[in-house]
Order: sequence, then structure tokens, then C-alpha cells
Amino acid sequence: MATTQLLSLTGVSKEFPGVKALKNVHFDLNKGEVHAIVGENGAGKSTLMKILSGIYKKDTGEIVYLGKSVNVSSPLEAQKLGISIIHQELNLMPDLTVAENIFIGREVRRRGRIFLDNRKLNKAAKILLEELGLTLDPKRKVGELTIAKQQMVEIAKAVSYRGEVIIMDEPTSSLTPAETEALFKIIRSLKASGKGVVYISHRLEELSQITDRITVIRDGEYVKTLNTSETSIPEVITLMVGRKVEQDQRPEARALSSEVVLKVDGISDSRLLSDISFELREGEILGFAGLMGAGRTELARALIGADPKTAGKIYLRGKEIKIKSPSDAVKSGIGYLSEDRKKYGLLLGQNITFNVILSSIPAFSNKFGFLKTKPAGAITREAIKQLSIRTPSENQYLKNLSGGNQQKVVISKWLTRDCDILIFDEPTRGIDVGAKDEIYKLLTKLASEGKSIIMISSELPEILRMSDRIAVMCEGKLTGIIDNKDADQNKIMQYATKFRD
Repeated sequence: MATTQLLSLTGVSKEFPGVKALKNVHFDLNKGEVHAIVGENGAGKSTLMKILSGIYKKDTGEIVYLGKSVNVSSPLEAQKLGISIIHQELNLMPDLTVAENIFIGREVRRRGRIFLDNRKLNKAAKILLEELGLTLDPKRKVGELTIAKQQMVEIAKAVSYRGEVIIMDEPTSSLTPAETEALFKIIRSLKASGKGVVYISHRLEELSQITDRITVIRDGEYVKTLNTSETSIPEVITLMVGRKVEQDQRPEARALSSEVVLKVDGISDSRLLSDISFELREGEILGFAGLMGAGRTELARALIGADPKTAGKIYLRGKEIKIKSPSDAVKSGIGYLSEDRKKYGLLLGQNITFNVILSSIPAFSNKFGFLKTKPAGAITREAIKQLSIRTPSENQYLKNLSGGNQQKVVISKWLTRDCDILIFDEPTRGIDVGAKDEIYKLLTKLASEGKSIIMISSELPEILRMSDRIAVMCEGKLTGIIDNKDADQNKIMQYATKFRD
């Protein structure tokens, strides 16, 4: 059966000051197709999508939509054409209802066009949500919803424009497996109705479940388009990074030091944590696993003094320490990489250099408080080289970097501070497989040099690959600590559900 082409991009290029983001890229999307675009961070995926959705203007090339050459000059123009985008960072108004968010800017108003006609607005939203198989209350405020349900509101909003093309940028990054499957059900429904879905994800295992074709981009250039049924994840990875990457490698058993660097004794809080105790040894990577809501992030924040504890003690090399704030943690040699890098880890309006030295500013300042630009620049350039941060220079602003490269800058910040204990909460979230491999090697190197690492991750293969021991949490409790050699995904999940009904 012949396919109907919805969209085609030919010879698309885009240049920013000092950076050639896209070089003669081409891509096409058929009716009733889910087409993935994959590539490392900084490969050009986001730039291409922003051109397609009218956020950026292309320098060269042609966009053909429904058989006609078009100029997508703005997001509003894209929506009028029938192209909607769901960004990785959700763009909703928390104080507005589900219905108001779905139809924002297109609200149904009463006679006189001053007041909203909430009855008609809620009815229209209810019909749309039922059409998508979503059991959401149109009258409920979005800020009261879980991230997963907010994601569904974004999808409903995109579908509400009744266009032909929907772009989904990392739609499952904050979803549980069950929530992901619910999303896939919606995508399959959109596909069956003839819509075209452009799907961007770093979770490559999803591609075989939901996509028809995969287009690989590397360094801003088109590499290859593959039929999903005729390829494999290792082949896709090799095309993405230009080299083979070991995905399922398990750590070699290491003789861990007997020296306990950090001892946590009976930590509790008023909301979730209950009597948590463990030890972290010198040179150890201690992984923390568990389902969403298990309390792993809450534990990390309690350890660094970001959230108050109601009970428990913390010992550093045998001596009790009082950590009442994140600055106390830093002074004690404990660095923390938050899972929300934009809110807690970075200053997006500052350049890379400032962010890299952010936790070490006194060390790079003279007696008058002015920044020593030469040593600050030198250590930043070394960090850029060490972590392969894609940027034209150390003076680039953080807001202009991809999410994965922003994550690398956060890691660089704590490496520059030279903390003895590093707590990494989802250190590879939003990072492509090639960059993950680089970060894995870096963390292993840090551990071999005597750094002690707590690594929180929702990806069990990552936990198994990186951890010497694995601590598992469930509903605010520590349910078990397993040596890596004795661990597998089934055993971890048994501990992760131990206290569940």
C-alpha cells in the first residue's frame, strides 16, 4: 500500500555564532507513522525540532508540508499549519485547570467575549480526553497533578489543534513503566488515526516498541534512516556515536576499602523517611534503587541539609557532623547533583566557566573578591575536555547547551570543588548513550581514586553496571543492601516492592 508523505525537510542547515548546528539535514514523515530522531546530546535534534515548530528559522533548505513548500516562521504559524510540539520541559500553567491549559489562547467565551464559558470549555476538554482514553478531571488544577498526568495534558493540548504532525521530545523521561505504556497506547491511537508522530528519546529500548523508522543524526549531520524492524539497538548506537559502546557491562568485583567514610544512622523525616541506616566506604559506588516515590531523592536532600530531619545522625570518618544546610554539606566535602539540574544545579543565564567554579568561587577569587579569570578559564577548558562538553568555548551560556551537556557542567562543578563524597541523583537523565558511557568511565575513575559515590538511578541496568553495592528503598524505608555479584533486576524489584500491598 502506498504511503502518504506528511512532511519532508531537505537540505536544512542552521548556524549560530561559532556553531554549525545543522548541516544539510534531511528527514521525512509519513501519514500514520511514528518516526524517531536519535543522536547524542548536541547532535542537532532539538535544533531541528525547533525549526520545524517555528522557534528557530532555518538558514537554508526546504520544508514541504502536505505537498506544499512552507515557511514556518513562528510557533503560531506551526500550529496553524497543523504541527504541534510537546517539549521535554512541560509548558503548563499550574494554577489553571486541565481544560484551561488545553485550550489556552483559544478559550470559549460567553457573549461579550469577556468571561470564559467554563461549561462549554470543560465539555470540549472532556470529549477530547475521553477520545484519548484519559480519565482526567477537566476542572482540576494542573498543579495538583502528577508529572505523568501533566504530560498527558500536554499531549491532549497538542492533539487539540487537530493538526497532522505531533513532535514528542523525551515524553517518557519522567514516567514509570506503567505510565509509559499508557502513553504508548495513546501514540498507537494517534498513529491509527493517520497522524504522524516525531519521537525523540534517549531510551533506545523504547524504539522497537513504538517506532516505524529511525533517523540518526551525528554532529549536526544526517547519518542514516533505518526501518525499526530491520535494525537493532547496537547498530543504532554505533551510528549515533561512531564507535561501539558496551551497554550491559557489569563492574569487575573490587576489593573495597574497610574504611567507612560516611555513616548514616537512623535518618527520618516528617513526611516519608523512616529509620534509614547505611555505610559508605572509601572508593565505593553505592547505588540506590527503588520505584518512584520510594524516598531516594528525599534521603539525598536530608543528607545534605536541604530538607529537615526529625531523627538520626551522620558521621564523617567516625566523627558526628551537623549538616543543617547544603553549604554545611559542601564544607564537609559532600557534593550533590540534583535530579532537577535547572532548578538546583545551574545558573542558565551565566556562562560555563561561572557554573563550573560556582561551588569553588573563593578559590578562584583574589583578596578583593574579583574572579581570577585565567585559572578559572583553564580549569573550565580542562573540564570541557575531560567530559567532552559540546560547546564552542567556555564562555558559552548554559541556556544555549543541550540538556545532556548542561548535566556534564553540573558534574564538572563538583569535580572542581574536589569533594570526597559525591551524591549523584539521576546523573545520566536526559543524556545520550555515548555520553552515558563517558560518565560511567568518569565515575569509575573517581571511585578508583578514592572518591566515595552515592548514585541514585531509576534505570536498573545502570545501577547494576555501576554499583559495588546496591541499596534498595521502598516507601521511605531501606529494605535491603545487596552486593553487586549477588544482584539482578528481579532481586532488586523484590526488595523495591517489599513493603507494598
